[in-house]
Amino acid sequence: MGARGRPTPQRVVDERPRFRDPERSAREDVNPYIAQHRLEAPYVLPADEAWTWRDRWPERFGRTAPLCLEIGPGNGDFLTELAVRNPDVDHVGVEIRYKRVVLTANRLRKVGATNAVVCRYHAAYLDDLFAPGTLSTIWVNHPDPWPKGRHDKNRLIARWFLEDVVRLLRPGGVFRLKSDFRPNVDRAIEVADGLPLAVTGRAEDVTTGPAPWADDIETNYQKKFRIRGLPVHAVEMVRG
Repeated sequence: MGARGRPTPQRVVDERPRFRDPERSAREDVNPYIAQHRLEAPYVLPADEAWTWRDRWPERFGRTAPLCLEIGPGNGDFLTELAVRNPDVDHVGVEIRYKRVVLTANRLRKVGATNAVVCRYHAAYLDDLFAPGTLSTIWVNHPDPWPKGRHDKNRLIARWFLEDVVRLLRPGGVFRLKSDFRPNVDRAIEVADGLPLAVTGRAEDVTTGPAPWADDIETNYQKKFRIRGLPVHAVEMVRG
């Protein structure tokens, strides 16, 4: 039984967790990061541990604080800087690729960020990790464009995802998207139609002008595009 539009098959809807790593993968012999990511505690939560914190994030961080999510932290620079600049907020990264999980953990460890952790998990199953109305901010930076029509099923920026955003954000919570592929921003606004998400700001190029929010953090891709003289687009939406 699956959910329409999700990029990967789901398990039974009421069964949790719906995303699982195999106990032992043949790829461990060629990808050392599969084993390594399990050694990066306390900055990494492997898939079989991450979902167990769903209703216990205050316990995980040792306090009650606003909870911020970044989907796809990549090398971890953005998530780390976000944690450093916002010490009164707890930050969770969700990353599917083992190497990027390890890279993010290394950056968090380097600055001693006790208010951040990265989960090895799939973004199609965020409600395995977070109860409804528990997130204050959701960040997505440079999602894969998947530009062709036949790629529609692979796109993160889709109706099902914005429905997840609405469900997981608290009232007044914020969704922020930056992308070097303008159709991603256009699509986010389009598929949010009819949902309680109000566009509160949009920028055509955050490499040459301000973002729709204060204190913007330059992403690694953003820096690359700025050097090349190419635009990075952004939009902010607020949950009603």
